[in-house]
Amino acid sequence: MTTISAIDINCDMGESFGNWVMGRDDEMFPLITTANIACGFHAGDPTVMRRTVRAAKEHGIAVGAHPGYHDLEGFGRRRILLSPDEVAALLTYQIGALRAFLDTEDMPMHHVKPHGALYSYLRDDEAAGLAGARAVHALMPDTLVYWPAPAFGTVFCDELQQLGHTVVGDLYPDLSYDGNGTLVIKRKITGTDMDFALGQVKQFLKTGQVQTEDGTLVDMTAGSICVHGDGDHAVELAAAVRQTVLDSGVTVEAVAA
Repeated sequence: MTTISAIDINCDMGESFGNWVMGRDDEMFPLITTANIACGFHAGDPTVMRRTVRAAKEHGIAVGAHPGYHDLEGFGRRRILLSPDEVAALLTYQIGALRAFLDTEDMPMHHVKPHGALYSYLRDDEAAGLAGARAVHALMPDTLVYWPAPAFGTVFCDELQQLGHTVVGDLYPDLSYDGNGTLVIKRKITGTDMDFALGQVKQFLKTGQVQTEDGTLVDMTAGSICVHGDGDHAVELAAAVRQTVLDSGVTVEAVAA
């Protein structure tokens, strides 16, 4: 029997750009509780950001900033070496832009969630992680921060926790974990194995563990489940994940800010 009483379901949204459409945001909103909105660097643009914020408000969805590398062509999945000052400016610029759109709709900033290769850079480079954490805190001193579970053991997360932020572990049921329980980031998302993804959700809700690529089980602390909105079966997977959670007797709700 699971000891988890409630869990959040989040999705990366607002990833369209100009006339180019990415993701099935309109269909995903009813299935989630939290939206991570792209801030115009790895995806999105000002018009898309405003439209996505307004849609989230209409659906009663909590909104967080999803800042990434300045890399539209690579969708923010290519590592770019940056100085600590550049990391801080990158985060400040993007989070500040989304906050402006939220302010115009009288909505709070629920969280910050680094995207793709920027996440892994903040994880692996201590100077970048420290600068990034302090930049988030300087702009949004009370915000939650979403981070791929397990959300500990990195300078970025440790510094944020020292500064008083709650770091929410994020579970990715459609991606793999290595033998250390670390999320495996891929440049390109291939087909989704529905049975594998739902199996991961059931395993986590029942035991608090996930299966790694080598078949072992590792403990995982998470307060949210991330469902991607850009796959061929994104909506179907999100609906199945939500139903799996509900069938397990767990409530689906946003993490309290």
